[in-house]
Amino acid sequence: MSTYKLSANESAEFGRVAVIMGGNSAERSVSLRSGAQVLKGLLSAGVDAFAIDLFAEGQDPVKQLQSEPFDRAFLILHGRGGEDGTLQGLLEMMQKPYTGSNVSASALGMDKLRCKQLWIGAGLPTPGFALLDQQTDLAHVGEQLGYPLMVKPVHEGSSIGMSRVASLDELSAAYAEAARYDHCVIAEQWVDGPEFTVAILHDRSLPAIRLETPHGFYDFNAKYEAEDTRYLFDTELSDEQVEALGQLALNAFRMVGCSGWGRVDVMMTRSGQFQLLEVNTLPGMTDHSLVPMAAGQAGMSFEQLVVEILRTSLPRQEGVTA
Repeated sequence: MSTYKLSANESAEFGRVAVIMGGNSAERSVSLRSGAQVLKGLLSAGVDAFAIDLFAEGQDPVKQLQSEPFDRAFLILHGRGGEDGTLQGLLEMMQKPYTGSNVSASALGMDKLRCKQLWIGAGLPTPGFALLDQQTDLAHVGEQLGYPLMVKPVHEGSSIGMSRVASLDELSAAYAEAARYDHCVIAEQWVDGPEFTVAILHDRSLPAIRLETPHGFYDFNAKYEAEDTRYLFDTELSDEQVEALGQLALNAFRMVGCSGWGRVDVMMTRSGQFQLLEVNTLPGMTDHSLVPMAAGQAGMSFEQLVVEILRTSLPRQEGVTA
């Protein structure tokens, strides 16, 4: 049991905190699990916090935010409508400070296509890709990028709608599946090497985690349900590679304009080159989630972690004050 507790003065600095979770995206269930953990941690640390389940039972989200007074928001929504800058913009109009990245960075981070285009323009490494639509010559995409490929909805998270494909028939089926979630879909070159994730907190990288799963890739089940996923702090990297990985994650995070906290996912090729996959501006905080694991490896309890994330709302960027 954690003994971490804020003083009365520290708690008063935050005021009343709304933990905003739920939403109406495909990741709603994960957000509710993350939000419950965050709320429990904040209350345990002595923060005056309460939950807002956005879009609960079809409620109007604006009226929900207006129904109870709060001083700042801890955002723990995942996916569209909560992680993409929409809610951040509404809170700024309400002059309510919130945790994490601002409107533009949240929008870019949620958009896998434009995020990759930004990284490429900045000279940062990311796998080659092609944009898919109903008119795309999928056979040409397969020839251009080579198999296997990853097919991804551009505006979804938690690996929802993603597929690993090894043939033209599989590519066609995977595009149809991804298009169920998003009109914008990309095919991305497969990187046949280890996967790493690097959590960012207060503009520094936390210990990297190497991910191992018997699944074809780190999919929704491997992330949130499976018990055979391995999370390894023994990255099998040299000290120089560990330093390079942490710096690359920070550079990618900053290039998108992110701030406060988040997570960057990276693959490594067989030749030892890192390749950026995506940035997560509101990562999961469930009992299977990666940011709490990395923070724990750095010596932080869950209560300390959620309080440090809450500190990212003090003061709010863009001149919005509490």
